[in-house]
Amino acid sequence: MAISHDRVVLFKPQGSMDLQGGMTFSQQMLEVTPQPQQLWVIDLSAVDFMDSSGLVPLINGLTSARESGCRLVLCNVQAPVRLILELTQLDSVFEIFDTYEDIFTNTNDRNLAIA
Repeated sequence: MAISHDRVVLFKPQGSMDLQGGMTFSQQMLEVTPQPQQLWVIDLSAVDFMDSSGLVPLINGLTSARESGCRLVLCNVQAPVRLILELTQLDSVFEIFDTYEDIFTNTNDRNLAIA
């Protein structure tokens, strides 16, 4: 599911980010055309499992966002998913926030509105 509020696009994948879940999430992300200066937020609060197949849409999304001048961040990352990000050292590649609200209180871009 993707929710767009002008400059903020919120993705909320659910369940397992395995091969099937990753493919579903990839399709959802492809349906949104990145615009310069947008903020893409991937809220992982409802994702309880992720394997290497689930990392693919995150990496592809980050690449697409950067190429389009967007910023992509992760929030509400559950412990099992955070472990995968740490083991693959992707926790140093992605901006990760504890909560959705933290994205806006810890950002330098004061033009972003809370969605």
